[in-house]
Amino acid sequence: MKKLTPNLAVKNIKETVAYYQEHFGFELQMAVSEDKSSMGAEFVEEKEYIWAMIASGGVVIMLQREDNLKEDLGVDFFDGIGASSSFYMEVEDVDALYENVKSKVDIAKEIDTTWYGQREFYVRDINGYILAFSTLDESVSVS
Repeated sequence: MKKLTPNLAVKNIKETVAYYQEHFGFELQMAVSEDKSSMGAEFVEEKEYIWAMIASGGVVIMLQREDNLKEDLGVDFFDGIGASSSFYMEVEDVDALYENVKSKVDIAKEIDTTWYGQREFYVRDINGYILAFSTLDESVSVS
């Protein structure tokens, strides 16, 4: 195996991309319009989108509109969107990120230092996915 890139079912591509851009610094890498006539790294105002790929540093996430994902797979393997898993991302300065977003996003778990030495907090994104952000707290000794 070489890498893992999650493909998340979402309600609205443009809104989800804007959320990740505004709050977490992701950049749009590519998007595919509903009619598949437009594919590129920028949205066309009057078009709706079915898929996008966003990235920040080494983290890449694909976003696919829920109805289109079900159509592509040919099977309804999920009820609604969101997840029973979390996406755990290491960041440079988790405290600075937390201060920047805490009043703008749905905090699922407040910032804290864990017993295993990570300083982290959890967010529920606009589609119900749980995002964890973490930085190693070097003042905690774990043996």
